Amino acid sequence: MAKIGLQKNLKNEGIGSMVFDFTNNIVIFLFCLTIIIPFWYLFVQSVDNLASPSGSIYLWPQQFTLENYKMVIRNKYIGIAYLNTIFRTVAGTTLSLFFTSMGAYAISKKRFPNRVFWSIFIIVTMFFSGGLIPTYLWISKLKLINSRAVLIIPGIIGAYNLVLIRNFFSQIPGELEESARLDGSGDFNTFIKIILPVSKPILATIALWLAVGHWNSWFDCMIYIRDTKKIVLQVVLQRIIIQGTTKEIIEGSEQMLFDAKPEMIKAACIYVATLPILCTYPFLQKYFVKGIYVGSLKG
Repeated sequence: MAKIGLQKNLKNEGIGSMVFDFTNNIVIFLFCLTIIIPFWYLFVQSVDNLASPSGSIYLWPQQFTLENYKMVIRNKYIGIAYLNTIFRTVAGTTLSLFFTSMGAYAISKKRFPNRVFWSIFIIVTMFFSGGLIPTYLWISKLKLINSRAVLIIPGIIGAYNLVLIRNFFSQIPGELEESARLDGSGDFNTFIKIILPVSKPILATIALWLAVGHWNSWFDCMIYIRDTKKIVLQVVLQRIIIQGTTKEIIEGSEQMLFDAKPEMIKAACIYVATLPILCTYPFLQKYFVKGIYVGSLKG
């Protein structure tokens, strides 16, 4: 009897597990559709030459064309803004990652003076800030207004990122540093040649966050940058999408015998701006879960 009861329980658990897995797959599939369909529809719009009727959604271009992308790529405003965004992303990510990891390495050491005080001091900044007006006055006093440095320096060290990297460094065996010191290595040399190479998971994860943050940022540029030659790509997109104008795109492009549709140009602009950062994810994804998991274990 006990054996029969056990078989029934296993059978019931098997059916329940199958129903649970089937339901999960359906929910995940529907969730993926809510992400994929808007991207696909946006792509269809970007390669279409016929404006769709108001309120209609179609999943295949009515008249295929690449002229929308040609107009965007040849546009002088987009080109300059693209270069500015690439500079900001590369320089901002590199400098921020380097200085944040240096600070994290120092605070991760128990011999660091007043270590607890500085840790609390850094964590407090995650919850409180000076506000927009004091920050603007501070930036103005530093003479960073209308300078590309204003897009990088103010946020060069992030408290949350520093805490994650510090926790990861705390998991590294101390024997590695001790052996390096026995060979005559100093703190900075140990940090560069020993600590950073074994910290690729957390560094790749933070680098991805920083790169996405810099690539998508537009508000600080809109406030602090006045020279149109220094604006970033997202500010141009903000003007095109939110303000609903494609005047800059059409005026800044070469003369072409092409009847540009505003909605199609907007879609092409969004894809041109989004594609580079999407292509970065696959190369850093393998480090993502491991970096966050280890970086959040120890406080």
